[in-house]
Amino acid sequence: MTPKGKLIIIGGAINTGSFTETQFGLPQNMNFFERGILKKITVESVRDSKSRFEIITTASLIPEKVGEEYIKAFAQLDVHDVGVLNINSREQANSNENCERVKAADVIIFTGGDQLRLSSIFGGTSIHQILLDKYQNEPVVIAGTSAGAAASSKNMIYQGSSKDALLKGEVKITGGLGFIDGVIVDTHFVQRGRIGRLLYATASNPGILGIGLGEDTGLYISEGNKMEAIGSGMVILVDGRDMADTNLTDVEMGQPVSIKNMIVHVMCDGDTYNLTEHKLTIHHPKVVSTD
Repeated sequence: MTPKGKLIIIGGAINTGSFTETQFGLPQNMNFFERGILKKITVESVRDSKSRFEIITTASLIPEKVGEEYIKAFAQLDVHDVGVLNINSREQANSNENCERVKAADVIIFTGGDQLRLSSIFGGTSIHQILLDKYQNEPVVIAGTSAGAAASSKNMIYQGSSKDALLKGEVKITGGLGFIDGVIVDTHFVQRGRIGRLLYATASNPGILGIGLGEDTGLYISEGNKMEAIGSGMVILVDGRDMADTNLTDVEMGQPVSIKNMIVHVMCDGDTYNLTEHKLTIHHPKVVSTD
């Protein structure tokens, strides 16, 4: 079944002058955020700036501050119907009041922070089921940044040192919120050197596509399988379908892992990838003459 909803996953960032986050998910500089990612979320929603937005700050350790910043940012885009849901328990994720708010929303945004909080608090709850149903059956926009992006897929990386990622057992994987299957997402990818985490995750299940979201960068996913890179950075794809060999099952815990014939793609703004056809199309912008 083709989902009617749209998914926008964002990698978070560090650089000044772009959509950035601390480890808690707080935007530090809103310039790119307002003009780029937030604008994309808004125009893709069913009622544009008149849509109902809910910001879910569960992943963050400073949810009130994060919620305030999102409200301010959306106000600059003339979006004013914005609520903040700071859900901190499974009881709250099953409450009728919170469920009704999620049902009424046209856009749901999961902020950054700790993705394990998202999976452990929402997994299997009423709100989780409502979100899955809305994504399949309604033209909802579900967006996630940093932890919110990492939790969007069925498989989720929640822990793992970048420098030791290719040691057996270092990368920890669990179930995410499952809006999209067949992929696994890592964020802050280029700046934090997380290629090893994605190589390991993909080697452990070569049937999934590894997605590494760079800073200032996201993927806009429509119809469940059409992905378009957005933003100023890079998206790294790790495709393990043609992996020839690995010693992953042979070595002891803590020992280095070998991988043979893993395919890596790099996407930039405007490039597209079809998950069903496994086809990357590179966008070639027209060069503007300065003469």
